[in-house]
Amino acid sequence: MDADRLISARSRSIDASGIRKAFDLARTIKNPINLSIGQPDFPVPERLKRAAINAIESDQNGYTVTQGIEPLRERIARHLAWDLGWKGAGDQGGPGLMISSGTSGSLLLAMLALLDPGDEIVIPDPYFVMYPHVAKMCGGKAVLCDTYPDFRMTAERVEPLINERTKAVLFNSPSNPCGTVPSRRDCEELLDLCRRKGVLLISDEIYDEFAYPEAMTDTATAEPKAPRIPSPARLAGASEDLLLIRGFGKTFGCTGWRMGYAAGPKGLIEQMLKLQQYTFVCAPSIAQWGCIDALDIDMSDHIAEYKRRRDLVIEKLGEHTEIAVPGGAFYAFPKVPDRLGLTATEFIERAIKERVIIIPGSIFSARDTHFRVSYATRPEMLEEGIDILARLLAG
Repeated sequence: MDADRLISARSRSIDASGIRKAFDLARTIKNPINLSIGQPDFPVPERLKRAAINAIESDQNGYTVTQGIEPLRERIARHLAWDLGWKGAGDQGGPGLMISSGTSGSLLLAMLALLDPGDEIVIPDPYFVMYPHVAKMCGGKAVLCDTYPDFRMTAERVEPLINERTKAVLFNSPSNPCGTVPSRRDCEELLDLCRRKGVLLISDEIYDEFAYPEAMTDTATAEPKAPRIPSPARLAGASEDLLLIRGFGKTFGCTGWRMGYAAGPKGLIEQMLKLQQYTFVCAPSIAQWGCIDALDIDMSDHIAEYKRRRDLVIEKLGEHTEIAVPGGAFYAFPKVPDRLGLTATEFIERAIKERVIIIPGSIFSARDTHFRVSYATRPEMLEEGIDILARLLAG
């Protein structure tokens, strides 16, 4: 059989993830200093482990309803009411709510529900690697919004890109690969623009809990109880015009459990649920039971440790290059200094010779001028790797 002849043009048009290639490369290097992995290096909280184990032992191993188990949906609904002022998510009169197989599952289902061939979705540049490829898989086109040099996706930058083919604007905060957190004004203006233009705003907030104190300044909820990260979902009436996508993997270290959720316009969630029936069927049952208590767990000690690592990266690399201070997530996106005369890909090749694995900006962007550093790794490995990068950047 000629397998190559059978492969679709859709599949041929998509390259393997550059991040996966970095993982493969790390396995070939002796004692690599791997600063490429976007995965927390702390263990899953014991409370979540016990809940998942109990689910297995009590035979909660079968399919669940497509929208997710009721106890988890009820807990998320209470959290959205507290955090955003969204009342009754998942109920008859409230926003729609569904559990998905990771936030990636929500993104795929949303684009399948929204995009017809030729339709467009505006995404930030730099972007999370899956954004343009999922749009292409769904028959649409991702239109890049240039956010350099501060990596803020503002209404002013987005508006010229919206046309009659635009279905949605995809917003990511804190962002991957930059760690950028918007101001409240950024959020207000972007949501207002999408409302005026009649397009959906999708807010990908997988790192919503993984933000640092200086970014947690927004108390503009319906019932504010604590400083929170600025989000367009926090604005009045947002649940009618915005699809919120969040998850558990990054905050609680359970990335392999594939647990996300989406909330927003009920009609859109209903379409996403219909598509989930014929694709994922449901999110993993054991993981759903395991995550019920997640939103009651205090992860502030881990977040404080990651802030310390963030500060180390900024202090050491900032002496030699431009680097926007991340307000959340666990990435930094430094620029390769012009004086080196190198693309980011060429700089990465030098770093690899020193055993340091990082990701070139071309994986996340139309530009090849920056590189992504993940500081979700052991502190001693991080410090060694950052010292090597600082030396290379100094020339």
